[in-house]
Amino acid sequence: MPLVKQSQYRAPLGLKNGHLQTVAASAFRRVKMTGLERERVELTDGDFIDIDRLNLGFNRVAIIAHGLEGDSRRPYVLGLKRALARRGWDTVSWNCRGCSGEPNRLPRSYHSGAAEDLDQVVKHVLHNRPRVELAVAGFSLGGNLTLKYLGDDRYTKPPNLVAAAVVSVPCDLQDAAVQLAQPVNAFYMRRFIRCLTLKIKQKAEVYPHLISTNNLNQIRTFHEFDDRYTAPLHGFNGVADYYHSCSSKRFLRHIEIPTLIFNAMDDPFLSGGCFPTSEASESGIVYLETPQHGGHVGFIQFGKQGDFGSDSAVVRFLEDHT
Repeated sequence: MPLVKQSQYRAPLGLKNGHLQTVAASAFRRVKMTGLERERVELTDGDFIDIDRLNLGFNRVAIIAHGLEGDSRRPYVLGLKRALARRGWDTVSWNCRGCSGEPNRLPRSYHSGAAEDLDQVVKHVLHNRPRVELAVAGFSLGGNLTLKYLGDDRYTKPPNLVAAAVVSVPCDLQDAAVQLAQPVNAFYMRRFIRCLTLKIKQKAEVYPHLISTNNLNQIRTFHEFDDRYTAPLHGFNGVADYYHSCSSKRFLRHIEIPTLIFNAMDDPFLSGGCFPTSEASESGIVYLETPQHGGHVGFIQFGKQGDFGSDSAVVRFLEDHT
């Protein structure tokens, strides 16, 4: 315990395939939302990130992080914001550096362990609303950095941060990189690498003395990209150091608030190391729920006011632990 032995999510008939769930949820989900307020947060290193507030007057705030090459207005983020609003939560969804539609200022960008940015978002929210009850949530890369933030003692967590929930999290970055490099995942890998290399080209135009694009088009995997760009630009001693330092799995035993990890067993992005069963079994506070189906940030569900299975799981957990 706390392994969740029986997940409440059941995939609809015909959607019990991880690839189908992953692609269909990304391609076809639409969520309409009004009332979002964009705000710029100036960071202590001179950079910035943009956040989207949904202020409805509640005394609870959930901070939500998106996934790799996503942003705060992706359907999966908006879907969770909508589900939380129905249950009495204000929300703040934040964009990683360079993901809000405008390049960030510094040579560095974001990465899977950039918990320092979440720490500044938390402080910014509490500076304006110091008495709210606070929760954090994240998807995929955003889930990994959220878990790292919670378990990393370099960040002082406020006493009114009471619960967390993350979805489709690559808790072991090395395992996830190997898994995504498999031929069956070539479609996803090409899409991610295309987006990441485009940003590198844009950075190289501004910082040609720091960033080279020589042989950039030969990069085919996360391991290659992270070794050449992510690790050196963010102060890591190579890709192995980056993956080890930023994998949230090693921080789970230090988490001190109730936390849900919601990972589908058929997630095509995740392999065995991304399912921290032993860590959850030994924990009294980190819960692991592993539905049989759902894909990567999929969890398609019909009815339920448009909520997907991950929305329901996150809201249910936060309601039970706040």
